[in-house]
Amino acid sequence: MNELKQKAYIFAKVFTLSNWLQVLGDKFDKNITTKQWLFVLGVSTFAQPPTLSEVANLIGYSRQNAKRIAAVLHETGFVILSKDQNDARALRIELTTKSIEYFKKRDKREIEFLEKLFAGFDAELVNSVYQGLIKLEQNIKTMNLAQ
Repeated sequence: MNELKQKAYIFAKVFTLSNWLQVLGDKFDKNITTKQWLFVLGVSTFAQPPTLSEVANLIGYSRQNAKRIAAVLHETGFVILSKDQNDARALRIELTTKSIEYFKKRDKREIEFLEKLFAGFDAELVNSVYQGLIKLEQNIKTMNLAQ
């Protein structure tokens, strides 16, 4: 396969793999969807409770989709939603103790999931895929800024 065909394959395969990973992730835990998990993961990366927009930008969700997911997570007790003290339009998101405890209990299963997902990958291949994804992300961000 020539380089152009490989690039087209990678482009299409990213979408396919995303769908397959979502299905696998949704089967992994009946209490939380893959998209909800990614949202919680996004919230957890901030030192202080982030705004809805900050989380949406980090994980690549529209603000509307992030708000819908935050509302479900709030209803199920995984996050607390509160108005920002300085900007009443901004919605802050904080993980609850329930959420933190729940995901701690999943740690071992999540590691096993990752090990199965990357079975047959040696350290060099993992690093190559990682570096390729970093470069792809940079290119996508550059293309978004140019529009």
